[in-house]
This record gives sequence, structure tokens and C-alpha cells, in this order.
Amino acid sequence: MNGPTTRSDYAIRLERVFRWLVAHLDDMLDLRVLADVACMSPYHFHRIYHAMQGETVTDTIRRLRLHRAAVELIGGELPVSRIAQRAGYGSQEAFTRAFKGAYGVPPARYRAAFVSTPGQKENAMQTAHAALNCRATIREISRIAVAVLPHQGDYDQISATFQRLATMAGTLGLFGPDTKSFGIYYDDPSVTPAAALRSEACISVPDDWTPTGELQRREIRDGRYAVALHVGPYAELGHVYTWLYGRWLANSGEEVADAPCVEAYLNDARTVPPTELRTEIWLPLR
Repeated sequence: MNGPTTRSDYAIRLERVFRWLVAHLDDMLDLRVLADVACMSPYHFHRIYHAMQGETVTDTIRRLRLHRAAVELIGGELPVSRIAQRAGYGSQEAFTRAFKGAYGVPPARYRAAFVSTPGQKENAMQTAHAALNCRATIREISRIAVAVLPHQGDYDQISATFQRLATMAGTLGLFGPDTKSFGIYYDDPSVTPAAALRSEACISVPDDWTPTGELQRREIRDGRYAVALHVGPYAELGHVYTWLYGRWLANSGEEVADAPCVEAYLNDARTVPPTELRTEIWLPLR
């Protein structure tokens, strides 16, 4: 006789579903396939997913596809019509409505803020910097103990690792009212192949927490950091880094410390639109 199914069992099953979704964003949504991945009855899978994830499967796919679309628009290589198709929209008009609803502006205008045209390079970058409203302050950060789950590969795919981390942390009772989420990023994506990029999804834990399973323990160093707050989509964070290193640092009189950059996530992508996401980038200083 099988024992009772616990919340931990369900969380592990839904983690498999999220990883499958990330790997199959271009596939048609089939609830029976997803239920099979989760080893659940198709009659109840959707309600369990919604109750435990805080959003429907359709919401998850829509959010992930629009994030990918934003990254592709900033990349400037694919035509908008192809990006719309990859995002699962039957027409460019439907994609434009959905993208504007989530990101505040139509896709073409969003791309124009980041992708320069011949003879307009400086104007495009000025527009991007103005839109990002970059500001930085120097802050003294206390040491923070974190539970981490390593991620290898494209930084844009770390959401799947954060989902796994949330699943594991939930089953271990690590989430509390003061729990904070961070990302640690070790490599420069402009010079490191995407497949070789190293990063870690993190949540804060008590100082006496002992690692278990795949989770590892790290400490975010104490000391001085240049902190830049970005309000908006995660897809735009690369431009904040460019501004922070290329403009702020060069004029600050500061030197960087021998430590990786940290991102502090101040709210949840599942509960707020991309335009309202709040992310701090912490640049370690000597």
C-alpha cells in the first residue's frame, strides 16, 4: 500500500512540469502531456498546479514566452513577425496587443529603445539609458547567508533554476516572511559562451542553516556595493550592467572588488507585470 502523498511530493512533480515547459516553449500546450509529466490525473492537474504555483499553466507559458520575446527584441536579429510566431500568437497584431499589455509599449517601440539603426547609434543608446532611468548609490551591505542552486548556461534561462530552488525550499520549510531572493552571476555574457555561463539562484537562510541535497550554502560578502535599482523587465538588465560598468564606474573614482555581481529581486514575476519588477544590481567595490 502506498503512503500518503505529501506537499513535497506534489512540489517535486510540479518542478518537473516547469522544467518541461521551459524546454518546450515552442510546443502546443497539451494538459494531458503535462499531467503525464507530473504523474497526475488530467482531471485534477490544472487545479493542483494553479493552487500551488499561484498561476495557471497558461499564465506561466505566456509569461515565459513574452520574456523570451523581450530578449529577442533587444537582440535585434529576428523580425517582429517571427518573434510573434515563436511567442505563440497567430498574428503580429495579437502579439502587439499582448506585449503592450505586459511591457507597456508595442514591440517595435520597445526594440527601437535598445537597437540602433545606421547613423543613430548614440540616439538609440541615449533613449535606452533614459528609459532605464539608471541611478546608483553606494551602500554598505551586511553579510548574508544564502541557500543556492547552481545554474549552468544562458542567464535568461535561470528562471527554471529559481523554480527548482523554490520547490526545494518550500519542502524544507525555508520560506518565511523575511526570506529574500538573489542571483549571483560569475561571468560576463559578452565574452563567455552562453553554455559556459555560471550563476546561482539563491534565497536567504538563517546563519546556522545546514545544506541538504542539491542545495549549497554560500555567503554574500559584506562590504561596499554600488547599487542600481531597475524597475522593469528582467530582459533589460543587461543594459543596466552596461551603464553601471561603462558610465557610472568610469566616473565614480571607485574600483571593483574581487567578487561576483549580485541581483536582489524585490518582488515576484508571478504577481506583478514585467513593467513593475524591481531588481537591484549590486556591484562589489573595494
